This record gives sequence, structure tokens and C-alpha cells, in this order.
Amino acid sequence: MARRPSVHIVGLCIVGLCIGVTGILGAQGTVRGQVRLIERAGATPAALGDVVITLDGESGPLRAPAWLQKASVGMRLREFEPRVQIVGVGGSVAYPNQDPFSHNVFSNSSLGAFDLGLYRSGKTRAATFNAPGVYAVYCNIHARMVNYVVAVRTPYVTRARADGSFAIEDVPAGTWTMRVWHERAAEHVETIRVIPEGVTLTLALDARGYVAKSHRNKFGQAYSATRADRY
Repeated sequence: MARRPSVHIVGLCIVGLCIGVTGILGAQGTVRGQVRLIERAGATPAALGDVVITLDGESGPLRAPAWLQKASVGMRLREFEPRVQIVGVGGSVAYPNQDPFSHNVFSNSSLGAFDLGLYRSGKTRAATFNAPGVYAVYCNIHARMVNYVVAVRTPYVTRARADGSFAIEDVPAGTWTMRVWHERAAEHVETIRVIPEGVTLTLALDARGYVAKSHRNKFGQAYSATRADRY
């Protein structure tokens, strides 16, 4: 996930980062934290469970484990479930159609565009994500369907819980690049030091500038208001 030009972080507190790790070989710690979104007055609260936290090694990119190479996003009641999914770089995400009508999953992302075509209820097609970053995925029929796939090169990744808390366990002691993403806020990138005693973080992401925007269909045109897209 690339750093955005402007990063809005209202607050970041890191506890216990001044203890050195020199000479500790093979030691591991847990990165724990609490994240919240600061939103403008009257905004519908965002789902904190859609926050994705990753740790990348300073010495170079890691390799995502086998369990991150396959993921699934269902389509039911004209919605993607889950809205946010994580997959390892080079891995695939299956899109089973669980609705009684057809869907057409596509992405025009510069990271790697794809079009799974139109397919009926009960069928499944999959897309492969070969570059790290965040892919916006849509349905060419139903304009309100939105899915985000976060492709990572690291095994040290998690989603926040519904209350905003998170934990990444068994992280080798040392220097890491932490990335925190939510669709409503600029991505936060921070260098942290992990120690065997663990690290505790408190994060606040500024979502007050978020404005929901409509997207174009796979042909770059506005969606037409049809009966099929009524919710």
C-alpha cells in the first residue's frame, strides 16, 4: 500500500519503544493497539473492523504465508461480504454468487485491472492480485456494491476488532514499518521498534474529510438506473 501524499493522523502514542533490542536474537513480541476514526459531526460511524494493520520488515519485503494465498468474498443481497478482504500478493480471491441473479465483478485498479464477466447464481469466479496495495472492486450491474482487497507481502497482518482493538503476535524484535488503512482515512505509515515485552499503540485516524463518491462502471461510464439495481 503506497503512502498517500497527505497523511492525517490526529494522535499516535507508542508505549515502551525506547528499550533497545540489540543482542536479542530470535526474540519476539506482540504488537497491540487501539484504533479509532475521528469523523465529522453527523456522519454514519464507520466499521472499525475494516481497519487493516500490517507490519513490513525494514530489510525488505517478506513473503505472505500459504494461508493468505486464497480468500473468498461472497455476494449476497447485492453486497460484498466481507467488504474488506486480505490476501497475499500472488494469491486469489474467489467471488461466489450467492444471489438469485447475476453479478459481474471487476476492478479498474492501476495495480491490476480485471473483469470476471457476467455469471449466474451458484457460480464462482476468482481474481489474482499480483501487486501489493489496495484494490477497489465493484459489480458492473449493481452500483452500490463495493469491495476492497488489501494485497500484502507479509504474514504480520490483521484486521481490527469491532471495538478497534488489534493484536499481531510473535513479531520478531526489531524495526518494522507499520501501515494502517481504512477506506475513509489517509493511510498511516509509521516506523516502530518491536521489543520482547511487546508494544502498545493508540491510533486515531482522521476521517473528517471523507466524502462518499460514486464510481464508473467497467466501461468508464455512469451506471444507468435500472430495475436490477434497486435496493
